[in-house]
Amino acid sequence: MEARRDVFQAIADPTRREIIHLVAHEPRHLNAIAANFDMTRQAISLHIKILEECGLIEIRQQGRERICAARLEKLQEVQDWIRQYESFWQHKMQALKNFLEDNSSPRKSKKK
Repeated sequence: MEARRDVFQAIADPTRREIIHLVAHEPRHLNAIAANFDMTRQAISLHIKILEECGLIEIRQQGRERICAARLEKLQEVQDWIRQYESFWQHKMQALKNFLEDNSSPRKSKKK
C-alpha cells in the first residue's frame, strides 16, 4: 500500500524546501534546479516528483525541457494547521510575561 503524500511530507525535507524556494522566484528547468545541489540528478528528480505529487510544483513540457513552477497555494494547509495553535501559544507567552513581571519587581522588605 503506497503512502499518501501531503504537503507536510514535502516540506519535511530541507532539499525539497530549497527546491520550493528556488522555483518560487521563477520557474526553472530540472537541470537548473539540480545544479544547485551536491547530489545526483536522479535524487533531485525524486524530490521533484514528491513535490509534484503533493501539489507544490507543477511540471510542464517546453520543447525538450521540463519546467518546474511553484504552486504555493498548497502551503495554506500548513498555515491553517499552525494557526490553530497560535492562540494557545499567545496565551502561554502572555502568562509567562505576567509571571516574570510579577516576580521581577523588587519586594519590599518588612520593617520590624
